[in-house]
Amino acid sequence: MKTINHIYINGQFVIPHGNELFDLVNPTTEETVAQVQLADVEDTRLAIAAAKAAFPMMRSSSREQRMDWLQQLHDAVKSREVELIDTMVEEYGCMPVFAQGTVNHAIDSFMQMRDVLARFPFETRVGNARVIMEPLGVVGLITPWNGNYGFIASKLATVIASGSTAVIKPSELSARQTALITECLHAAGLPNGVINIVTGRGDVVGAEITRHPDIAKISFTGSTAVGKTIARGAVDTLKRVTLELGGKSANVLLDDVSLEEAIPLALQVMSWNSGQACIAGTRLLVHENRLEEVKAQLRQDISLLEPGKNVGTAVTAQQYERVQAYIRKGIEEGAELLCGGEGRPQGFERGYYVKPTVFVNVRNDMTIAQQEIFGPVLSVITYKDDAEAIAIANDTLYGLQAYVSGKDVQRTQAIASQLIAGRVFVNGVYNEPQVPFGGFKQSGIGREFGTFGLEGYLEPKAIMGQ
Repeated sequence: MKTINHIYINGQFVIPHGNELFDLVNPTTEETVAQVQLADVEDTRLAIAAAKAAFPMMRSSSREQRMDWLQQLHDAVKSREVELIDTMVEEYGCMPVFAQGTVNHAIDSFMQMRDVLARFPFETRVGNARVIMEPLGVVGLITPWNGNYGFIASKLATVIASGSTAVIKPSELSARQTALITECLHAAGLPNGVINIVTGRGDVVGAEITRHPDIAKISFTGSTAVGKTIARGAVDTLKRVTLELGGKSANVLLDDVSLEEAIPLALQVMSWNSGQACIAGTRLLVHENRLEEVKAQLRQDISLLEPGKNVGTAVTAQQYERVQAYIRKGIEEGAELLCGGEGRPQGFERGYYVKPTVFVNVRNDMTIAQQEIFGPVLSVITYKDDAEAIAIANDTLYGLQAYVSGKDVQRTQAIASQLIAGRVFVNGVYNEPQVPFGGFKQSGIGREFGTFGLEGYLEPKAIMGQ
């Protein structure tokens, strides 16, 4: 059995001081395929020290030098694109098309931030003063398993552009992917200490990053519960935080919508990465007069989601059982099961495959309508008019993403403007990588990507007088 027993500190691949072994299970076969030796607190402190030592050099680096480094990172990751895709599919049980999109996002992140850096105004005049945007120092990047490459690359690109240094804690569930992308980042040839990667548990490595006084900022993507823990811990040293957390996104179908177009899209956005996406549109809001049409269209189009072909597995046995418990809860609370249900799809005896599941006659106060399931489970909720649709969509702890579909342009835009979400997609899904990404309410604090993301990694300093 393969053992992954290296972390990356100060430009070197080193064996962790930590000796805990974590089993990596293939989610399609349920077989243990590798073990990862996890980093501990001592490893984390060494990584932080290396990043701190490298910061003065990064702080004084020029815009042009940082742009060159971002180009080198892009080229190094691009050179192993096929390996990155294959490894992600094997480790997560995701579909190749999703892995391809994630790897493309990782590759493109460096060039997108390079473009931002090329035109970013690090110095401006305010009256008789100069305002200079300064890098923060050592940034802790804590990334989730459901898009490992993309989160590492986009956050790291912003750190490099800002002139700071990074200590990255990826999920232990992504250890094979992390090992591969670490090789890419090393090959890019940045100065020692700028990039450090320590794979370990959140309550060990993540906790040390949160409390360590030499960490100036934390950028975290993950669950709202863990985000709250990080925010509480960061207060002690007044760390800056960017938190991209959970979601329970509403997808509002107006009464004039074409169901032949809207329902396939609804099934697509609810099942991204087998539903394991914080942006998944898992609440489908439909006008009560069109419910029967919606049900018929869902029954017809649910066949578009084929486990093993375009819907992958849950990442672990624990996640599979979590989704099953939510499906049972929906039935217990009185929702009508339209498609799917408990257990594996027909023809699957092994693997953490979940039946794509649709509930109708769901009330917005039901558990399945309020809690993030992280599986391909859709809740259909009816409304009487536009005002009620907006009220239901906003009646959630979250505010990460939302969707609106309808034929009347002014009406869809009016609905979109009233939804409380960091991003709202109208009549489709689009790729605009430079626009801010993040959430309202308990979906997070701050924004990632583009100019808005870079500003979150900088601190303004005013210099007044001659």
